[in-house]
Amino acid sequence: MAHKRENFVGAWQLIDWRIEYHDGQVTRPFGQGAHGFIIYAANGTMTASIAKPSRPVFGLANARNATSEQKAAAFDSYFHYAGKWRIEENEIVHAVTMSLNPDMTGTDQRRLATFDGLCDLTLSAKERMKNGDSRHHILQWKLLE
Repeated sequence: MAHKRENFVGAWQLIDWRIEYHDGQVTRPFGQGAHGFIIYAANGTMTASIAKPSRPVFGLANARNATSEQKAAAFDSYFHYAGKWRIEENEIVHAVTMSLNPDMTGTDQRRLATFDGLCDLTLSAKERMKNGDSRHHILQWKLLE
């Protein structure tokens, strides 16, 4: 059964992002306590941002003057993309028009969407890795009041 658009519209705060592997291993890409937001606008626009819980500051007036190492660390501790969104049955599809990772721009990011009383919204996706194994991304979100 297809989801209703109005159930997604709003600003959601990240509760947890974990990755489950075929061998039972569980990791959290940005560690315990990662924080983020995903926003679904009624006009079909969306944006998602996630960050590690503590990121070192540059201590500079202009971030463009940061060292290559500082910039790499900032990139590795932050995730963002934005674009349009649509519902297809029990999936939400993010049509990415801009992203911190340029390789995501122009892609459709499909997420299985489920609603429940514990964390409100869970978005998940299975990913095939280069070695042929798969892993399962699970992101839990709470609607902001």
